[in-house]
Amino acid sequence: MRRLLDALYFGAGAVAAAFVALIAVLMIGQSILREFGVRTGAVPDVVAWCCAAAGFFAMAHAFKHGDFVRVTLLLEKVSPPVRRTLELTSLLIGTASVSYLMWAAVSFTYESWAFNDIATGLLPMPLWIPQLGFAIGSVLLWIAVVDELVIVLRGGRPTFVVAVEQRHAQGDFSSDI
Repeated sequence: MRRLLDALYFGAGAVAAAFVALIAVLMIGQSILREFGVRTGAVPDVVAWCCAAAGFFAMAHAFKHGDFVRVTLLLEKVSPPVRRTLELTSLLIGTASVSYLMWAAVSFTYESWAFNDIATGLLPMPLWIPQLGFAIGSVLLWIAVVDELVIVLRGGRPTFVVAVEQRHAQGDFSSDI
């Protein structure tokens, strides 16, 4: 199960990276096509949708690898039992919050599909298509947060803490800047 979940998070990160690459291709392509007088009015809409998809697909991967912003000043100063209690409390609050996010994202996307909402920009696309990145990304983040909650409930250390400690042990403090 661990390998499957880790592959899922890695895959989500790869999809996010692909969306970022697509954004670069679209923007460069738009700039080049504009020089030749080709109209590219719908490209900003597609780029915006790709930005949202990249952000939401990246969340699960970033969370599991310790790349989310965390305030650790207090956690570094308390005893291990208190630290575990605070981490557990944070993960419970995070699980509740991300559960609501996931429910809202999936409901929002479903309603766009059910009501056949169409984008109002220059590209008349069914809105549920670009909203899928929001819905799927929020589900993946929920899985990642629940995964961490289970790890801590079973007595383990949070994966994101271990990942940051490993980077620090190798002398890599770039994520702390």
